[in-house]
Amino acid sequence: MDRYQAMATFIRVVDTGSFSATARQLGVGQPAVSKTIAQLEARLQVSLLIRSTHGLTPTEAGQNFYERARNAIQEADEAELAAKGAGAGLSGRLRVSAATTFARLHIIPELPRFLAEHPHLTVEIILDDRMIDLVAEGVDISLRMGTLSDSTAIARKVATGRRSVLATPAYLKHAGRLRSPADLANHEAIIYSQLPSVWSFLRDGAAVSVSVSGRLKVSAAEGLRAAVLADMGLTIASDWMFAPELENGAVVRVLEAWTLPSIDLWAVFPAGRMMTAKARHFGDFVESIMKAADASPV
Repeated sequence: MDRYQAMATFIRVVDTGSFSATARQLGVGQPAVSKTIAQLEARLQVSLLIRSTHGLTPTEAGQNFYERARNAIQEADEAELAAKGAGAGLSGRLRVSAATTFARLHIIPELPRFLAEHPHLTVEIILDDRMIDLVAEGVDISLRMGTLSDSTAIARKVATGRRSVLATPAYLKHAGRLRSPADLANHEAIIYSQLPSVWSFLRDGAAVSVSVSGRLKVSAAEGLRAAVLADMGLTIASDWMFAPELENGAVVRVLEAWTLPSIDLWAVFPAGRMMTAKARHFGDFVESIMKAADASPV
């Protein structure tokens, strides 16, 4: 039995709480995972996991082994990377989760440069607008926007973006221009279900909140984009979401004299784990992308 591989498998089992989930992540059959854990327990002569109908949880001995094994593997990975030298680049697999539209517009087009710098690295991107369980999904780094609800998350802010009321010129020609937030009552709003339908504005120190309504509500940013570009109404969104259209004039900002709360982009790392060099480098890469985007005129 390969001791290093057995330790790594055990760590994934504890993180996911399941043999089957671990098998999916490793690309092997569930019996192979079960056999590895059984061999590990036999070698250590101690029970590492409590098996029940609710899943797998570590015993006290298992928890102690998990923490020490996790630290040992992370330190070994870091030591190997340092020994190879910065010129050797990163290697292995990097799992990234990100909102679909944001990744499609800003991250994936830049990936050829990142992959060229690290030819031995494989990147797997999970596109999902929802907040996913980073540990259960085996994610190394997640790109999340807005306020972080998990206070235990290890995160760093990589960018802050502008939010605007956006619409197409064709829609505004048909529905009329807006002079103040109160005019939103006479317009068709496209509601993003993951955000509140009360929009708050600020001007000259005065705050105004407006409850908007519309006949269309969508659960994903791609749907929001499609509806706006189909001239169905106006919406509030980050300028990141409509960056190409803002640049070419297909979408314009409305009520520019009024400001909206900005939106933060975070690089989030699984709680309870040491940040890997791969994840840290990718976070730096995303930060450089967003700095370049902010420097570009729109």
